Amino acid sequence: MQMNDLKEKTADLADHVEDLANTFYKLTVVNITQKATNIVSNLLLVISIAIIGSLVILFAGVALALWVGDLVGNRALGFLITAGFFGLVLLIIASIRKKIVFPYIRNLIIRKIYD
Repeated sequence: MQMNDLKEKTADLADHVEDLANTFYKLTVVNITQKATNIVSNLLLVISIAIIGSLVILFAGVALALWVGDLVGNRALGFLITAGFFGLVLLIIASIRKKIVFPYIRNLIIRKIYD
């Protein structure tokens, strides 16, 4: 009688372990899917913001160049001054990229992965 009980308990335990492993696998798949979905949706949001932001900067730059050109009396000089301003901003961003920009982006990505 005890041998049959032991076999029955062992079979029940094996079924429970199999169910537990199956549930853990399904939970892992759901977690990975959720993280991937969050990353892709955030990536699409960042791309959309980058495109719209680029267009805003482009049109603002053209408007600034035309305005400065009217102020100095030469539109070409207005575009040159505006290009110099954007070049200066680019140099500032390039000089601080390793200390500020890259760590910020890296931390943002890590936060999104472990969120």
